[in-house]
Amino acid sequence: MSEASATAPQASEKAVYKVFIAAPVETVWNELVRTDEVLPFFFGSVCRTTGELTVGKPMAMETPNGKYRTVVGTVLEFDPPRRYSHTFKFTAYDDPPCTVTYELEPVEGGTEFSLVTTNVPVGTKTEKGMAQGGQFIVDTFKSVVETGRPSLGKRFLLGVMGLAAPFTPKECRSENWPFERIANL
Repeated sequence: MSEASATAPQASEKAVYKVFIAAPVETVWNELVRTDEVLPFFFGSVCRTTGELTVGKPMAMETPNGKYRTVVGTVLEFDPPRRYSHTFKFTAYDDPPCTVTYELEPVEGGTEFSLVTTNVPVGTKTEKGMAQGGQFIVDTFKSVVETGRPSLGKRFLLGVMGLAAPFTPKECRSENWPFERIANL
């Protein structure tokens, strides 16, 4: 056994975060896959890619001013309006990428929205961040789709996070994460 594989973290079981959204599946899908606009449910980030979100394309969640890329990945599956999956790597951590999948299921009166994480390295900062962020994402997403904005508490939290932006680690700077590098992760 090589030394690298002996110390590689194990992947966790999948985590599933679900919420009912009182909106048609097409509305939910269109909100989820918006690019080049602030997405409050993704912690106020903007989803950037080269062209459109399609399988094999690199994607990045970056600050609205474009200075930092906090999450990067590659689109694995893009099946409108039902399923979108991508690799996921926090740029601040030296952890391997995991996988995030969004599943949308039309149900009576709206859409069942699921955020599913898989292959998250156990005992890592990524695991902790994913566990803390999953519920925030689905709750905020529901509020944005149904009302047009996050709840008051989430808006307050997003404001505080915006104030902390100057303290973002240097390794998260966008110039350190060009799409060519992201595509080769």
